[in-house]
Amino acid sequence: MTELGTLIALILTLMVFSFLYKENPIYRFAEYLLVGISVGYYLVIICRNTIYPLVIEKLFIHGEYLVIVPVCLGLLMFARLNKRWAYLSRLPLSLMIGFGAGISIPAMLQARILKQMSASMQSLATINGIIILIGIISTITYFYFSKRQEGMFGKVTRLGTYFLMVFFGATFGYTVMSRISLLIGRFEFILRDALRVIS
Repeated sequence: MTELGTLIALILTLMVFSFLYKENPIYRFAEYLLVGISVGYYLVIICRNTIYPLVIEKLFIHGEYLVIVPVCLGLLMFARLNKRWAYLSRLPLSLMIGFGAGISIPAMLQARILKQMSASMQSLATINGIIILIGIISTITYFYFSKRQEGMFGKVTRLGTYFLMVFFGATFGYTVMSRISLLIGRFEFILRDALRVIS
């Protein structure tokens, strides 16, 4: 069974690698297979971990009839499939966006702004902390478009662009490294597990 699984994984890997030559039906088959299996897998997970315990079990086993309200709101989302009744989907969408924003905005404010500001202020005693503070100020200054970027202000904004370029370069480098690590993992699978050329 393990050998069969390894063989199927090898064939699918080579089918995906065929895209390096050009887009072809073999690659598209592997792509559609991946999407289809992923959708089927997550559908089963959602039914098992969400719909059954939170809807079926509560409604029919525990008799919690208040569950009908979110179920009806969820079913209204499918009204978008019909142009005549599409407006009904606005109610659950507005509730979902409103609750989502109400929960996520304070959490994001705490995690991405207040904690970042606190960490930046605490590290001011070191050279790295001073460089970070200069980077923050110059980068924020660069996005202040109400003043002409010239003179001393222009020099500070130019420094901000250098910090931005370093950030984008590091982000791009990290992305390339992560993709290369995935490629190395696939080659390692082909050479070690499938072909057994290396041990």
